Amino acid sequence: MSTSLNPSSKITRGHLPTSALAKSVTFNDALMHVTLMDGRVIGVPVAWFPLLRDATADQRRNYQICGGGISLHWEELDEDISIAGLMAGGDAKSL
Repeated sequence: MSTSLNPSSKITRGHLPTSALAKSVTFNDALMHVTLMDGRVIGVPVAWFPLLRDATADQRRNYQICGGGISLHWEELDEDISIAGLMAGGDAKSL
């Protein structure tokens, strides 16, 4: 029995995104939801971002998507978050 692939077989995969770009941001009591251009939604705890956690709903809604979707910016709060950092689950503030 061979476990190698038959060279003539074709592997079919679902959509494999090559980048993650932000489309919009919403909040509930516990999470920040970042909707990406390809339809995925990332939910991260607002507690990870003390400036956003302590902000008013109006301040949270006043954001900009920068670099064509690679980062989020809240001018009034001086908060910047990279989408790559959110996707990696690591240092979300590194741009």
